[in-house]
Amino acid sequence: MTFLISVTLAVLPMLPEPVANNAVAKIVVKNQPYFLSFMGLGENKQYTDVHNKVWALKIGDEQWQPKSAVPSSLLIKGRLASAAVGVGEYAYVFGGYTVAEDHTEVSSPDVYRYDVIKDTYTHLASMPVPVDDSVALSYKARYIYLISGWHNDGNVNLVQVYDTQNNTWQQASPFLGEPVFGQAAAISGNTIVICDGVKTQANPDSRRSFTDIAQCLKGTIDKANPFRIDWRTLPHPTGKAHYRMAATSYNGDIYMMAGSNNPYNYDGIGYDGKPAPASNHVWRFSLEANKWQVLSTLELASMDHRGLLEHQGVLYRIGGMNNKQQVSDNVLGFEVLN
Repeated sequence: MTFLISVTLAVLPMLPEPVANNAVAKIVVKNQPYFLSFMGLGENKQYTDVHNKVWALKIGDEQWQPKSAVPSSLLIKGRLASAAVGVGEYAYVFGGYTVAEDHTEVSSPDVYRYDVIKDTYTHLASMPVPVDDSVALSYKARYIYLISGWHNDGNVNLVQVYDTQNNTWQQASPFLGEPVFGQAAAISGNTIVICDGVKTQANPDSRRSFTDIAQCLKGTIDKANPFRIDWRTLPHPTGKAHYRMAATSYNGDIYMMAGSNNPYNYDGIGYDGKPAPASNHVWRFSLEANKWQVLSTLELASMDHRGLLEHQGVLYRIGGMNNKQQVSDNVLGFEVLN
């Protein structure tokens, strides 16, 4: 039986400063693992607190180190809701959106490969359709899948696949769930599991609105063709949607945790005008049994995550917001025991 124990104090150093909505990735260079945090939102949660700062933690060191800021082709440099994924010794950073003084938001087309040793960025082929609040998943240490997400004025059902070997993009089988932003997803082998997020809803006598949707789908990538995905629905573990959960795979299982059951703007206030509460749930999906388990709850609730990083059997949430919508510098680890 698998269960989860919370580690009250982080076994890794805290971030240099609070940050939420930061893209995170793990890379390994010559057998040395690193955790990386890209961009995000500072503690005052104003549009001026959206930044492009980067921190790196060499696992084993006592503190995170500041690194060169993420470049941008857009006039405004700071971004929220970017996605990052580690492939071997490099991290790949995708999209995100800028926030102007008048609250105008623009989805960034940018893709960068980051080299932590040289502390340099390589500008790669731009996304065919710029997205933010998407998910980035790597397959065969070559392909990176961006699934659904938000593009400037609405959600898209696209699965955009970046080939790290050829620096090219191709469209894969479209996402067959409700197009969403702020969803959670992870991949194990050739199987993708993706859950929840926020859909755009049309109304008869008012402007569009946003509402969460409790949905889970399993996508099986064709082993002979990485651009063909067989999408099938999965039962939802609880029937209650969550927004911006942290997710990853470990030992062939998919883990999703934290987030909020009330979708919110970047300041942590729900689209319904109410402060969004952070959640402490943990869901585990067994690929072998093809079913969910709801595990012991986390000791500390959190939300506003862009990823979940694993190291030596411990799953780490890097930053985020706490239950009072305060931006956090915590690195919270949770150990999975079999």
